[in-house]
Amino acid sequence: MNIILLGPPGAGKGTQARILVDERDMIQLSTGDMLREAKDSGTEMGKVVAEVMARGALVTDEIVIGLIREKLQGDKKGGFIFDGFPRTLAQADALADLLAETGETLDAVIEMKVDDDALVSRITARSTCGNCGEVYNDITKPIPADGVCTNCGQKAEFKRRADDNEDSLRNRLMEYYKKTSPLIGYYYAKGDLTTVDGLGEIDAVKAEIARALQ
Repeated sequence: MNIILLGPPGAGKGTQARILVDERDMIQLSTGDMLREAKDSGTEMGKVVAEVMARGALVTDEIVIGLIREKLQGDKKGGFIFDGFPRTLAQADALADLLAETGETLDAVIEMKVDDDALVSRITARSTCGNCGEVYNDITKPIPADGVCTNCGQKAEFKRRADDNEDSLRNRLMEYYKKTSPLIGYYYAKGDLTTVDGLGEIDAVKAEIARALQ
């Protein structure tokens, strides 16, 4: 099974992707992770990525598609989760061509829909464990008083992202709506789209996604 997770920054895509990896043995294809992995790999594609990143240039769609092609040709396990790609209609077309070329299918597109004001309130209150990345929230999931992460069990330094402030987040949301939200109509027209409440409790969102994947 191959799926795309869509949603603005902070909607919970990473959290739900980790659940799918753990429970369904799926492979998360995160654009950022793939680029970092390629840069350090020493392969021909990795050398191209390293050179582009060293120049501070934007990585082209062709490079990202090349990295995804390599992943699709490897161990498929329980299928792939596309996280952070596609971001534009052109990338969506390129991914469709690649899936057809490799004999893969796209089984579902999950939109994690949120209310902007509620999302801003949630994200500006969040921190992450410096060891494992577990997310905490000042209101809904406070950092443990003893400073020990409930996920990794280690004493941790809890960090806030520099851009997790209201002005920065609203700029990121605007960028998402301009470039990525057209994908919602694109996949709706194809009959692939299912919308879930991205601001629900983690288990509730997980259950909605599970129903969509049935």
